[in-house]
Amino acid sequence: MLLELHVRNLALIERADVEFGEGLNILTGETGAGKSIIIGSVTMALGGKTSRDSIRQGAEYAYIELVFSVSGAEKERALREMGLEPTPDGLVIVSRKITSSRSISRVNDETVTAARLGRITGLLLDIHGQHEHQSLLHKSKHLEILDAYVRTRTQPVKSQIAEEYQKYKSLSGRLAEFSMDQEARIREADFLRFEIQEIEEASLREGEEEELTARHRRLANGKRIAENLGRAHEALQSEGISAALRAVEEAVQYDEGLKGICDQLYDGESILNDACRDISSYLDGLEFDEEAFYQIEERLDLIRGLEAKYGRTVKDIENSLEEKRRRLEELENFDACREAVKKELAVCRERLEAACGKLSSIRKEAAEGLTKKIREGLADLNFLDVEFSMAFERLDHFTPGGYDEAQFLISTNPGQPLRPLKDVASGGELSRIMLAIKTVLADTDDIPTLIFDEIDTGISGRTAQKVSEKLAYIGRTHQVICITHLPQIAAMADVHFEIAKSSRDGQTATTIRPLDKQASIEELARLLGGAQITDAVLKNAWEMKELADRTKVPE
Repeated sequence: MLLELHVRNLALIERADVEFGEGLNILTGETGAGKSIIIGSVTMALGGKTSRDSIRQGAEYAYIELVFSVSGAEKERALREMGLEPTPDGLVIVSRKITSSRSISRVNDETVTAARLGRITGLLLDIHGQHEHQSLLHKSKHLEILDAYVRTRTQPVKSQIAEEYQKYKSLSGRLAEFSMDQEARIREADFLRFEIQEIEEASLREGEEEELTARHRRLANGKRIAENLGRAHEALQSEGISAALRAVEEAVQYDEGLKGICDQLYDGESILNDACRDISSYLDGLEFDEEAFYQIEERLDLIRGLEAKYGRTVKDIENSLEEKRRRLEELENFDACREAVKKELAVCRERLEAACGKLSSIRKEAAEGLTKKIREGLADLNFLDVEFSMAFERLDHFTPGGYDEAQFLISTNPGQPLRPLKDVASGGELSRIMLAIKTVLADTDDIPTLIFDEIDTGISGRTAQKVSEKLAYIGRTHQVICITHLPQIAAMADVHFEIAKSSRDGQTATTIRPLDKQASIEELARLLGGAQITDAVLKNAWEMKELADRTKVPE
C-alpha cells in the first residue's frame, strides 16, 4: 500500500509529508485549499504531465516521492520480472524531480522511463480521477472491465490468442508475398541470385574487418611508427641504467643492504635490453608494401559495402543471406510453397478461431455474473429500478484480444429500453456506475491502493450515504484514498486529513495534517454547517461519526 507521500515546492505546496494508513483515507478542505494538488502530485509522480508552472514560485525545482510497501510473493515476483527488486524491508520508492528544463523519475534510486514506471506502479496503485468515469463512454473499456473481473480465466486464453494472432499475421503477410505475377517473380528471383552470389563470393568471416583495420592502420602510419620507435631505441641505448647499476654495485661493497636495489637494477637492465632488441628487430622488418596496402583497402571497402547493404555485422549479413535463399526457393517453387503457406495459415486460423470462441464463451458467461453484481451495486447507490446488462457483437476480424466487441447497456427508468451508457448516463451517474464497478472488482482486483478523486460529484443526501458505504466496503480489502466535500463520506474515514491554505510572508501555501477523532468531528461540523459551527452542528457531526463507525463494523 501507499505508506507515505512527500511533496516539495509543488504549486502552492512548499512542504507536505503525509503518512497514509490502512482502510479508507479521507482528505477534506475548503474549496481552493489545494486538494486537487495532492492527488495531482501523485499523478505526476506516476509519470503524468508536468510543466514548469507547477514549480512553486521562487523554487528551483519541485520534488515528489511516494513510498509503497510491497507484500505477497506474487507481487514481489511480478516486480522482479520487471527488473525491480524491493528494498530489504519490502519498500518501493518512486520519486520525480521537476526542473524548468526536464524531469527525472526514479524507482529505488534507479532512473526509469515513463513506460517502465507505468508498468511498475500499475501493480501498486489505481487512480480514479475526476474524469476517469468518462472512459465508460468507450466500449473498449467495458471489455477491459469484464476481463479484469474474471482475469484468472481470461488471461491464459488471451495469452494463447495473442501468440496465435502474431503467427496468423505473419502467415497472412507471407501469403500476400505470393500475389505477384510471373514477370515480377522472374525479376525478383534474378535480383536475389545476384545478391546471394555477391555475398557468397565475398567469403566473409567473423573478426576479419577488425584484423584488416588494424593492419591498414599499421601500414598507413608506418612512417610515424618508425620515427617514434627510432627515438625510443636511441633513448634506451643512450639513457639506459648501466651507469646507475655500476654505481650501486660499488656501494654494495660497503652496505649489503643495498643488494635488493642492485638486483632490481639488474632486472631492469635485462628488461630494457630485451626491449631494445625487440624494437631493433621490428624496425628491421618494417617496410611499406604498397600492393598489400591497397589490397587491404579494397577488401575493407567490399566488407563495408556489404554491411551497408545487408547488415551491420557479418552475422547480420549471414542472416540476410539465409533469408534471401529462403525467398529464392519460394520463388523457384512458387506454387508448392504458396499452397504450403495456405495450409499452414488455415490451421493457424482454426486454432485462433477456437481460442477466440473459448474466450468469448468465458466472457459471456462471466458477463451475467458481473452485470448482476453491478446491478445490485447500482441499486445500493440509489439507482431505483435499474436494469444493467452487456451486449456482445462479433468483429469481422481477429485482434490480439479475441474477436469480441462488447458494451454495457443500462435503463434507469421502468419501461425504458436498455441503451448504451453513452446515450443515457449523465456525468454524475457515470461516476456512481464506476464506483459500483470498482466495488465489484475489489474482490478480484489485486492492486492494493485505490485513489478516488471527487467521486462525490453531483450527489448528496441518501445517495452520498450509499457512496460512503461502498467506499468503506472497498476499504476492508484495499487501501482507499479519497478526496471529498461531503460529510457523509468523510465520516467513514479510518484516517482523516485536513487540507488548508494559509498566507505567510506574502505567499500562499497549502498544508495537510492528520486529524484525531475530535478534530475529525470538528471538520465534519464545518462540512455540515459551513461558517457557523453551533453546538447542534457539532452534535450532529458527532452522531454522524458514531453512526459511520457502527456501519463499518462487518456483520
